[in-house]
Amino acid sequence: PNNEAAAVAIVERALDLGVNYIDTAARYGGDTPWSQTYIGQVLKRRRREAFLASKTHDRTRDGSLRLLEESLKSLRTDHLDLWQLHNVRFDEQVEQIFGKDGAIEALQRAREQKMVRFLGITGHYDPDVLARAIERFPFDTVLMALNPADRHRLSFIERLLPLANRKGMGVIGMKIPARGRIFKDGAITTIKPPLRYVLSLPISTVIIGCDDVPQLEENVAVARAFSPMPEAEMRALEQATKIYEADAAGVKKAGTGFS
Repeated sequence: PNNEAAAVAIVERALDLGVNYIDTAARYGGDTPWSQTYIGQVLKRRRREAFLASKTHDRTRDGSLRLLEESLKSLRTDHLDLWQLHNVRFDEQVEQIFGKDGAIEALQRAREQKMVRFLGITGHYDPDVLARAIERFPFDTVLMALNPADRHRLSFIERLLPLANRKGMGVIGMKIPARGRIFKDGAITTIKPPLRYVLSLPISTVIIGCDDVPQLEENVAVARAFSPMPEAEMRALEQATKIYEADAAGVKKAGTGFS
């Protein structure tokens, strides 16, 4: 909050550098969704340069449609390229989403009315819940937590990624640095190893939050210089995170993170 100048500068620079996937959500900012508002300040002039994704955290049809209207207004656009169910964590939420007047009805209606182009689901808590959800509906994309500590606890790489690949879904990786928790002296100390690790998986793209323009530029430099990480190096990175996996994978169920 109260950080519009820095946020706008990051989004502007990202587009200048060729980054064309922008992720946000109706929940980012609470009652005043400043994330969407900040991004909208740029997209009102540069909408055609971005594939724009947002999310609904409401599990009902009517509530989700209201959030979509607010998202479109804040983002200064008449459509989203991707609209996603936000942070689906429990089977009870899946049942509500697919139940009578559930959010899945909102997603389908919005696509029929061309307010959104593609539909997705997201989560970083439990890969098995997301797996059951994508078996019930042909989502276009899935956004999941991926980093070198993943295999130590409720692995998205093992439990969800293969299913998404078999279904031909777009796969977006998030939590690559686990909000900074993956960085430890004597283990991983820069963004390059975890970013290269995740980009070496069978995925479509990644999203990484940035505090400032230098962080953004560092991420882009790593992506531009990307070459697949050898298998042995990937295994070594995984091993390096094992002693602090509760922190590095803390966004998951029973982790020590912020989820």
